[in-house]
Amino acid sequence: MTFVLIAALLYLLAAAALVRGVGREPAPATIWWAAPALCAVALHAAAHLVVWRDVGAELHFFAALSLVSLGMAVLTVLYDARGRMAALGVIVFPIAAVTLIAYGQATHTASDTLDWRLQMHAWFALLAYAALAIAALLALLLMAQERALRRREFHRWLRALPPLTELESLLFRTIWVGFVLLTATLVTGVLFVDDFFAQHLMHKTVLSVLSWLAFGALLLGRWRHGWRGARAVGWTLAAMALLVLAFFGSKFVLELVLRRTG
Repeated sequence: MTFVLIAALLYLLAAAALVRGVGREPAPATIWWAAPALCAVALHAAAHLVVWRDVGAELHFFAALSLVSLGMAVLTVLYDARGRMAALGVIVFPIAAVTLIAYGQATHTASDTLDWRLQMHAWFALLAYAALAIAALLALLLMAQERALRRREFHRWLRALPPLTELESLLFRTIWVGFVLLTATLVTGVLFVDDFFAQHLMHKTVLSVLSWLAFGALLLGRWRHGWRGARAVGWTLAAMALLVLAFFGSKFVLELVLRRTG
């Protein structure tokens, strides 16, 4: 698919522009990475819309993975546009390129018919995963930044990050957004999904609730006890691991492993 290849190349071009700009004074104009990134995002969305027009809405493993990476790319453009977040784009844009190519190579089959209520539930879920995946990447960047500063290792890539306190503040704002979206996902799931505790949904439900509790505990700890640093990073990564297992882990097993062995 032409859209897929062009979008993937534009994602890589945007990432390359961000890499070249790290540590340069004065910093390159935003247009050098923002223009290809915005075009890539638009073509990424168009690739899904074209398939949906032809075969209907898709929410299989590779489609969901691509949609989440699209949401991550959109958030990255918004964060990078504020400045001092080039490191995030260097990571996210190649991920978006790879997942989009995988989606383009996958077999396109429409998911079961979804009414507007289930579509709402699905969109809340995809947006929650995108926001919380960005939070997990921010947590990793925060951990790397803290470790480098503690060891007095002033690497060139540190210039691609904002100050430590600003990065930490951005992390928790992102977690708040993702937590609200995850809450909406669980609520709409209970309200709109028939047999929410069916066999193939039980483990997904349990892991999603555990992830929600972990993110909630982290936000409560931040509010009541000022949690930060390694503790915040650990809770974020553990909660995100549960969420990945809940959605993509179950989809991978059901759609790719069991289907091939069945």
